[in-house]
Amino acid sequence: MLAERLGADASTFRFLASPMRRTRETMEIVRAAMGLDPAAYETDERLLELSFGDWQGSTLREVETLAPDLIAAREAAKWVFRPPGETAESYDMLAGRVAPVFAELKGPTVIVAHGGTIRSFLKLYTGLAPSEAAHRPIPQDRFIEVVDGTLSWL
Repeated sequence: MLAERLGADASTFRFLASPMRRTRETMEIVRAAMGLDPAAYETDERLLELSFGDWQGSTLREVETLAPDLIAAREAAKWVFRPPGETAESYDMLAGRVAPVFAELKGPTVIVAHGGTIRSFLKLYTGLAPSEAAHRPIPQDRFIEVVDGTLSWL
């Protein structure tokens, strides 16, 4: 679908991914399916997924059994809630980290990133309220296209 959408101009786009393995694998699959060199893309550390600090690697259900009060606090203020741990981030902190990546884009770009990055993008560039951005379901099988400031899910 992306190859069809970009057409003959696909090779002129910049391709950028989070350096995490799952995003790199996705980018390489996408590029190969488009007939492009799978390895010819850039990564940017600022696109890393939200850090859950001490909760990293645990499911919310697992955390809820240990700290139900913190899960309730997260649900009440999900955009600004920061899990415990030195490396933990809130969505607000993540948005501050990824905003410069989007601001620095100079031309057509394909980005493969994570749900938190997409939530940040939606909050920063669509006027979505923080609480709505934090709770918005993020499909794993779709693209966001932004053309002349208009956003569409494909």
